[in-house]
Amino acid sequence: VQLQASGGGLVQAGGSLRLSCKASGVNFRLYNIGWYRQAPGKQREMVATISEGHNTNYADFVKGRFTISRDNIRRTTYLQMNALQSEDTAVYYCNVGAAHWGRGTQVTVSS
Repeated sequence: VQLQASGGGLVQAGGSLRLSCKASGVNFRLYNIGWYRQAPGKQREMVATISEGHNTNYADFVKGRFTISRDNIRRTTYLQMNALQSEDTAVYYCNVGAAHWGRGTQVTVSS
């Protein structure tokens, strides 16, 4: 199983980024998908999840700003991040089916 995350970068506060994570070697459509993040010195935390049935769940700190989606045909999940804040600076990881993690993509928000 390989998960390739992309789309991170440096953005000013208030800006937007769209993260992507493409999966291979896994029957993507059968699994719950999640985006997590880990800031320096902090534990990894859940950002958003989307079930195989496309039900979504968000951490309180991103509600109304981030949107998770999935494209089962392309085996890709997306995280649209709007109104970014400096507190959103972290490495963002995608997860498939709880067991499989991508390498992560760095998001840095400058204030």
